[in-house]
Amino acid sequence: MSAVERPAYVREVEAFLRALRPASLHDLPAEKVRDYLESLNAREDLRDEEVRRAIGALRLLLVQFAQTPAGGVIDWPALLERRSTTTSEGPEAVASEAGITANEKSAAPITIGAPRILRAARTYPVLNELAQQIQDRHYSLRTEQSYIDWCHRFLAFCGDGGGANPEPADVQRFLQHLERDCALAPKTQSLAYNAVAFLFEHVFETALEPSSIDKPRRKEKPPTILDRSEVRALLETMTGTHGLMARLIYGTGLRLMECVRLRIRDLDFAEASISVKTSQGEHDRGVPIPQRLLGTLNSHLQTVVAQHEADTASGVGAVCVPSAVASEDTEAVRRLEWQYCFPSGRLSRDASSGYVGRAPMHASSLQRALKGAGETAGIASPVNAQALRHAFAAHLLVSECDIRTVQTLLGHSDVSTTMRYARLAKPPSAPPVTSPIDTI
Repeated sequence: MSAVERPAYVREVEAFLRALRPASLHDLPAEKVRDYLESLNAREDLRDEEVRRAIGALRLLLVQFAQTPAGGVIDWPALLERRSTTTSEGPEAVASEAGITANEKSAAPITIGAPRILRAARTYPVLNELAQQIQDRHYSLRTEQSYIDWCHRFLAFCGDGGGANPEPADVQRFLQHLERDCALAPKTQSLAYNAVAFLFEHVFETALEPSSIDKPRRKEKPPTILDRSEVRALLETMTGTHGLMARLIYGTGLRLMECVRLRIRDLDFAEASISVKTSQGEHDRGVPIPQRLLGTLNSHLQTVVAQHEADTASGVGAVCVPSAVASEDTEAVRRLEWQYCFPSGRLSRDASSGYVGRAPMHASSLQRALKGAGETAGIASPVNAQALRHAFAAHLLVSECDIRTVQTLLGHSDVSTTMRYARLAKPPSAPPVTSPIDTI
């Protein structure tokens, strides 16, 4: 549930406890719980979505949180079905990340792929147009959020309340401010420049001249290559979902966000392959699933399936799907195939669609687990998801795998990017060579 819904859920639980006053939740008779739910369902002074929300709150309490005997025997889907004339996502919900107020949402419901209503756009209306341009090009949500944030900062720096008349000279001043006053790294400055350049080109329709801007230049650092013993020690310290994700990244070369955003439909156990979508450059590719991970991955997905069935029984369990899919199949958002392989442990409301379900596990959660495992294993080099991807490429090349095959598995558009691993990978020990002078 979102932060906005939490108070309403708490109120429903408090009303339930006041009515029944149980000494212990586990001692609650199923008959009393059923009678309370029946009386709640019969109330005509409540809207359907309010009743469904109340039932969902009590189901979370009795089934998922407290795991009471009474909660296990209640027919929750049947109770929810009686008041199903409207969806559980009522107009009182707030998509906080997009800055949508309750009135705005009820007046203009957000659909997948629609432009987002931004709080910052009240001061800088041009940011709504920026969001639309980004979505039209199917950029990721992370890119959209980052670009809007940097453009908001740029417009505020320019001091123009309307944000409609910035000039290229303002861009140079902004970059100097980031470097001199904010002491930001060149990589961060480059991201800020790319966001502002997108704003000028696609919203203001004035492309920035590269020669007129002193763009920040970052020094390319060679990737850190973990050797096989370090990878083995790292993976031995990791268990559970994080351990599975780490092994999958090292075993397939997936990028961090490609692993986090895997959906069930992307896995083909019959062919032992993964179809990687939304990768950099929008080039789909296939990678094989390591044989030793097939059983573990299949067992993990069975847990995900059971969790999704429990969510849908509570009237939630929807995820964001591509706009083209949503327009053809309105039920796709709740279909199992579109659920994430590594979902979050908590329910949340999607900022763009308003659906309540499980977003993918946050990338920082895996990164923290990898860092902690690296420290536990005594690895001196920085350990993160990218380090495992580097190790995957380097170890394949050391085992004499073809460079073009590695390029395809990694999803590189240019083979020169893959070649850096060939230069850094440590070759296996060369066989002893007898000098000719020792043979005469």
